[in-house]
Amino acid sequence: MSNARALDRVCCIRALILLLSLAATLSFAQQAGDKPQTKKSPDKSKPLTADSHSSDSPDILRQMNSALEELAARVSPAVVQIQTSGYGPLSEGDGDRGRTALIVRQRAVGSGVIVDANGYIMTNAHVVERAQRIRVALPMSSTGSPTNIPAGRRQLFDAKVLGIHKESDLALLKIEQTDLPTLSLEQPQNIRVGQMVLAVGSPEGLQSSVTMGVISAVARQADPTKSLNYVQTDAPINPGNSGGPLVDMSGHVVGINTFILSQSGGSEGLGFAIPARVVNFVYHSLRKYGHVHHVEIGAGAQEITPTLADGLGLPQSWGVIVDDITPDGPAASAGVQVQDIILTADDRPIETMSALTAATYLHNPDHPVKLEILRGTEKKILYVPAVEKHDQMDLLMDATDPEKSLVTRLGVLVVDITDQIRSAIGTVRIAGGVVVVGRAANLIVSDSGLQTGDIIHALNTKPIDSVETLRRAVRALKSGDAVVLQIERDGGLQYLPFEME
Repeated sequence: MSNARALDRVCCIRALILLLSLAATLSFAQQAGDKPQTKKSPDKSKPLTADSHSSDSPDILRQMNSALEELAARVSPAVVQIQTSGYGPLSEGDGDRGRTALIVRQRAVGSGVIVDANGYIMTNAHVVERAQRIRVALPMSSTGSPTNIPAGRRQLFDAKVLGIHKESDLALLKIEQTDLPTLSLEQPQNIRVGQMVLAVGSPEGLQSSVTMGVISAVARQADPTKSLNYVQTDAPINPGNSGGPLVDMSGHVVGINTFILSQSGGSEGLGFAIPARVVNFVYHSLRKYGHVHHVEIGAGAQEITPTLADGLGLPQSWGVIVDDITPDGPAASAGVQVQDIILTADDRPIETMSALTAATYLHNPDHPVKLEILRGTEKKILYVPAVEKHDQMDLLMDATDPEKSLVTRLGVLVVDITDQIRSAIGTVRIAGGVVVVGRAANLIVSDSGLQTGDIIHALNTKPIDSVETLRRAVRALKSGDAVVLQIERDGGLQYLPFEME
């Protein structure tokens, strides 16, 4: 028997056992609820048999089946298929290693969840990263659509990326549609191990597929080097499910499915979802700023080891200890001291560095961070002001003036490289240039391939040393002219050729 068939058989047997166990539990609960005040001794003249509950079980199974059908019908309309296309190297066999690499058009399929009726969609960053074209396929209801599209057909819409956050593997897309079905990220979650969940998405391109399982762990740190914790599930998840929701039996989003651990490439019951509270935080940040703001409190920390605890005479040999305080920083002003043990942050238990990082990562910068610390044998509550940690994009956006930065015919916003921006972007390969801050929405322009963060050094061999120089060079071009931009991206130089429209 092949591995795939064996996995299918195991999944079927497990699902059957789960259904039968649930049916028995519900049957017992129903009988207990129907007769709360009667307690009769069993009739010994009529021994119990395996058929004793045969009349009840079919009703319970039908009720469960109806509930699952209703849940799937309610959730699926808000789950979309995401189709991406771009260019990449053609995989060659071992015998072709000496050949020149071939660049071919590549296509991929993922999933997404509509979080706002006006066309805002959350998905995984790896689903849309480096894609040149992104289209969203909306699932159609069985009754068709207002535009008389036949039942079962799908509507395709071009989507634009509003923001990508690689650290959490999340991205926000936008399509020009309104009155769309949605799933909320706002519902408070109290997820538990063993709780039943559904995974909805497009595994292997099969849109609106629904699978069922349970939550295997609620805070699984898959990568020790990263602070993000995941919801682990055994609900079958396969390539194409990425970006789709994991929902509980009430239809609330538990998380966004992001990756699996597998030796065969298919589902082996080890799926991971980004928790809904993280998705909600990133969604609002990407929608408001285009990137994610982080906060810092002006203090350093590290995990406590038994040796460290013995050497410092600490009251416990585990947890997180403050090892540095920034002079005149927020933590210093709040009274935090070196050797304080952090017990909770915003009422979340802190036992590891990843827990502390996650707590500050999700913190609203408009409010102070509530820390419970242990100093010696005394516990204290301190409120530490949260300070936004500005990244490169923050500085670029602050320097942007839409009226002065927009180069209309390229459809991009660019800024001059000032001393402040140079300190943020670091060393550049060629002196001079302008930095691309972003692409302007709703402009029909040439597809230049420019990305946020690119540094434009030249246009058709003409050096570019300011925004005004670039604007004059573009103004001199006619429709149909060949354009070659020399840019610097991720520390490397390259050309972007296209025709001016």
